[in-house]
Amino acid sequence: MQVGIIMGSSSDKDVMRAAGKILDEFDVSWSAHIISAHRVPELLREQITKMEEDGVGCFIAGAGLAAHLPGVIASLTTVPVIGVPLKAALDGMDSLLSIVQMPKGIPVATVGINNSTNAALLAVQFLYSQDGDLQNKMKQYRIDMKEKLIGENKDEVIL
Repeated sequence: MQVGIIMGSSSDKDVMRAAGKILDEFDVSWSAHIISAHRVPELLREQITKMEEDGVGCFIAGAGLAAHLPGVIASLTTVPVIGVPLKAALDGMDSLLSIVQMPKGIPVATVGINNSTNAALLAVQFLYSQDGDLQNKMKQYRIDMKEKLIGENKDEVIL
């Protein structure tokens, strides 16, 4: 398994599902878990340790409200952690600010609110530094994305 996706609540599944779809596109193995940093911290620590032993190369953590999950995971590992702030109270701004304002020494990469797609793409970029095949797949993904956009505008007159 290369990527561990962790969310604090089952209500986060819809947003975090997009990360799994992207990872599948790149043939990156992953597993997803619902583990609250506040309600079951022992289980979180246990799972992070197990995932590291299994060779996880990156964590994606989705969290809303106080959004401590990504930071707690980062405090338990030296593997890169990407935080996905989830829309809850305050349209997700509380989550975004909580994740992005990590104390010095415990970094968490942060993407936009509800943007687990970008979290998965960033995870692939972290991983491809050690995997040339993934690097080629990412380059092709960008080419395909560009061609799709060009194709959408090919016959349009934009004023």
